[in-house]
Amino acid sequence: MRTQELHQPTGRVLVVVCDPGEEPVSVIGSALRRYDLRAGRVTAVGGFQEAEVGWFDRQARDYRRIPVRQQVEVLSLVGDVAAHQDEPVLHVHAVLGREDGSTVGGHLLSARVWPTLEVIVSEVAPELSKRVDPETGLALVAGPGR
Repeated sequence: MRTQELHQPTGRVLVVVCDPGEEPVSVIGSALRRYDLRAGRVTAVGGFQEAEVGWFDRQARDYRRIPVRQQVEVLSLVGDVAAHQDEPVLHVHAVLGREDGSTVGGHLLSARVWPTLEVIVSEVAPELSKRVDPETGLALVAGPGR
């Protein structure tokens, strides 16, 4: 375990409301660049007309893609924003609720919004930078001890 206590005044809060048909990963990424927000916590609720989530395959060092070809509720969307190579990088996971109450989840790779997605990005300490982990090839939060 690695821990670090950070003291800071309350940062900015960025609200991004995605419209029907928009692709949320690119829309949120664009807003992060526009407002130069490079470190934050992300939460959202809403719905998708379709989506693709991923499960990280350790052996392949890549995501196994899980297509979701139906309307779903975004029951939970959480993640972070951290700077990598001087750009904000969005990393979010989603739990999606199907019509029958079952769920599917994983790393959000892409989606199409319907009817809306209400996203809150709360700015946190800029020390949340990312570095590429040589074992996985993923950009991970550097944090204490890395």
